[in-house]
Amino acid sequence: MTTFHGQMNGAGLRIALVCSRFNDLIVGRLEAGARDALTRHGTDAEAIDTVWVPGAWEIPMAAQALATTGRYDAIVALGAVMRGATYHFEVIANQSAAGLTRVAHDTGLVVTNGIITVDTMDQALERAGSKAGNKGADAALAALETVNVIRAALAP
Repeated sequence: MTTFHGQMNGAGLRIALVCSRFNDLIVGRLEAGARDALTRHGTDAEAIDTVWVPGAWEIPMAAQALATTGRYDAIVALGAVMRGATYHFEVIANQSAAGLTRVAHDTGLVVTNGIITVDTMDQALERAGSKAGNKGADAALAALETVNVIRAALAP
């Protein structure tokens, strides 16, 4: 039996970050964390493209469009959805995640979900670089590892 492990090595990879402008205070920190993690792990800064869309709802559509270009090895989705007084939070959180899963399955491209879902601004700040780390960096590293483990498993 063969066991495969992915390496967090971004050398030679081209990555798209799809970011929500809504809650841009938080998403800007997630994007910076993702970009930093990618470059620290060998991805050339010029091989990282950032695409800004209005909100988390639009992220899967942009990811789908980017995935079909053939230019990218992975797409990292970054956003922040905060609970409000209505059901809107659940719809956006659930459908953006489902949309990203669909993009990955339909295209075969690695798509990671760095859209955080929180109850408060404090929780969002914690996940964008303070107590809970940076979930943008985590999503970027997951993309590198997944691309590399798939390549290792498919190598002759």
